[in-house]
Amino acid sequence: MLYFKSMGTALVMGMTLIVLAGCDQAEKSAQQVLDQAAKSAQQVIEQTNQAAQQALSDALGPEKQEPEQDDPASKTQDI
Repeated sequence: MLYFKSMGTALVMGMTLIVLAGCDQAEKSAQQVLDQAAKSAQQVIEQTNQAAQQALSDALGPEKQEPEQDDPASKTQDI
């Protein structure tokens, strides 16, 4: 009977180690998936930003000159 108890204990300990090793592997896999998702999201954000910049550039047309600054002195009236 003592032999079965020690064998059962060893079996339980072995199963526990296998489960823990499996959890560790699952955690590593999940981390890799999250890292890949973060990289993909970053690429999408960069591409969206580039597309928005291009659309804005296209909407404005060729570069316009800056409007001239009005001279405050020219706005005053002489009496």
